Amino acid sequence: MRAFILLMDSFGVGATPDAHLYQDEGADTFGHIWQARNALAIPHLISLGILHVAHLSTGKVHSVEHLKLTPKAAWGCAAELSKGKDTPSGHWEMTGAPVMFEWGYFPKTIPTFPDELINQLIEKAKLPGILGNKHASGTDIIEEFGEEHIHSGKPIVYTSADSVLQIAVHEEHFGLQRLYEVCEIARELLEPYNIGRVIARPFAGDVGKFYRTGNRKDLSVLPPKPTLLDYLKEAGQEVIAVGKIGDIFAHQGTTQEIKANGNDELFAKTLALQATAPDGSLIFTNFVDFDMLYGHRRDIDGYAKALENFDRHLGEFIRGMKEDDIAVITADHGCDPTWPGSDHTRENIPILIFGPKIQPIALGHRASFADIGQTLAKYLGVKPLEHGEAML
Repeated sequence: MRAFILLMDSFGVGATPDAHLYQDEGADTFGHIWQARNALAIPHLISLGILHVAHLSTGKVHSVEHLKLTPKAAWGCAAELSKGKDTPSGHWEMTGAPVMFEWGYFPKTIPTFPDELINQLIEKAKLPGILGNKHASGTDIIEEFGEEHIHSGKPIVYTSADSVLQIAVHEEHFGLQRLYEVCEIARELLEPYNIGRVIARPFAGDVGKFYRTGNRKDLSVLPPKPTLLDYLKEAGQEVIAVGKIGDIFAHQGTTQEIKANGNDELFAKTLALQATAPDGSLIFTNFVDFDMLYGHRRDIDGYAKALENFDRHLGEFIRGMKEDDIAVITADHGCDPTWPGSDHTRENIPILIFGPKIQPIALGHRASFADIGQTLAKYLGVKPLEHGEAML
């Protein structure tokens, strides 16, 4: 038996009960995209029960016709115990390690970073200075400062509503390895600030035509406690991380890490693993485009098309499952493209658990993402996690 987690990064299904604390009351990534397009061509997700999940989460009926059908998956949704709405918290909680402490965040002042931090970064990384020093959209800030960055050699340093410091540079003019070295220095300097991630954000192109490349790198702190990945690795089972999963877990608990750029390549790598992954393994894929390309950029149409494209690949994945395989489609937070700003949204996540031997039952509204990890720990035969309740 093998387990697959297909994580649709940012695919929330409606605001959590505490969303008002995050100014996200009413956010609904899936629901608002469906409404904007007046339906989506996602037959496989619908057959598994995504519309049932959305109805459970929000009470909204998007299609009376489809709600009459019996889902082919065990279906439900989950709220987040962790205190943030960020990528590491969502992934870690899902694998049994909720984040119960408060992350450090940078204020929305300009400049936003402490002088001491920036002075240390400039000195230790031997930089001529920095640009940015504020909250910003990653694509907007490279348009604003990209030309000056090329001429000055100063990296663009910025943040968001997440616990993160991001550094953007032009790959050709600054150098990719040099960027990674600067990010490593920043990661060390940020320890006293309790910041979750440093993200290297390389870009390329010419003025007016800059674009971010696929050489992003996340430098995360370690999860607060052992996760499902650790338990599996300790038991001698394979943990195959596809996409940015390895970075998110600070490369702890993985046995193999496979890089891929874009949802198409991520799915291609995942499909290939259906033929080669050994018994007892976990294959964990993060489909980053939903969040990075469409959620943060508030691109409703792009997000909708990405969902339809994911669904086309999903059909092939379902056909390729082995008799004892289990798969979970889920998310780590929301990023409603109709919502003000460009940040994540505090939302319930979908849970669709399916496979040739999985019975299609209603799982209800779960109190923690950790129920996913506990379910997979039981299925793959490792010791129970500290958090979560098995659903099957």
